[in-house]
Amino acid sequence: MDGKLIVFEGVEGSGKTTQIERSRLWLLSKENHCKVPQIVVTREPGGTDLGKGLRGLLLESRGENICDRAELLLYAADRAQHVEAMLKPELAKGSIVLCDRFTDSTIAYQGYGRGLSLSLINQLNEIATVGLQSDLTFWLDLDVEVGLRRVKRRGVSDRIEQADLEFHRRVQQGFADLATANRDRIIRVDANRSEEEVSEEIHHIFTHKLKAWGYNC
Repeated sequence: MDGKLIVFEGVEGSGKTTQIERSRLWLLSKENHCKVPQIVVTREPGGTDLGKGLRGLLLESRGENICDRAELLLYAADRAQHVEAMLKPELAKGSIVLCDRFTDSTIAYQGYGRGLSLSLINQLNEIATVGLQSDLTFWLDLDVEVGLRRVKRRGVSDRIEQADLEFHRRVQQGFADLATANRDRIIRVDANRSEEEVSEEIHHIFTHKLKAWGYNC
């Protein structure tokens, strides 16, 4: 059986990292009655050795300002390497891959947020992914202001998190539009609730999907 690419998307502070780890532990636990193969956790940017360097440039840069087009191309380079060196090999082995951000983030952040051409972004995504799409995307839908307050409590903010409120509202609208246009792939999860409530819904969705994909449940 081919592997499955499960992506977690959302605005800053939406709880993606937390829910990915909770999902990983649940998939490995006895609570999950579906027998699953190897589980791999990764992220964009930064899922490969090359990507780690690009992540530093994109999120931690404190020197020269990165123009919007350069930012877009750096994300595309990270994704191309990630798909070729990590995602495709793991999926070929049958792994379930839990990925923190993928193509939808580029559309939401660089398209809606930065105002770059959506057709150009779609072209770059196609080049970078060679047509690879998520089998399932969880959109953790959280109020933007709540998410930014969570980020602020964590301490130092990265370059993207420091953008103004209107930027993050545009990003949120991007995710909303994507979810509406891709109901077969993107499932909205209300992330304004407790971690436990969000996890419970994600695990419920996972169970149905695993059965539909033919896993032994």
